Amino acid sequence: MTSAARPRDDSGQMRLVGGVIAATMLLWLAANWAGRRYGWPAEYAFLADLAAIGALVWSLLVTWRIWRRRAAGPHER
Repeated sequence: MTSAARPRDDSGQMRLVGGVIAATMLLWLAANWAGRRYGWPAEYAFLADLAAIGALVWSLLVTWRIWRRRAAGPHER
């Protein structure tokens, strides 16, 4: 991979991470609202929480990987 192609790949991954974080929060809020509104068992709330935690941890790991790749790349000014 050349240094010219790296920012394009990183920007696509950063957009993906942003989309995953936004979708996770919206779906998590919707699941909590629906669970409270329709009286779902508490196990469903824990399942929604676990899925949200998994998505946010994935987002954190991908963001960390992008940050490390940029820190290790050539420095341009």
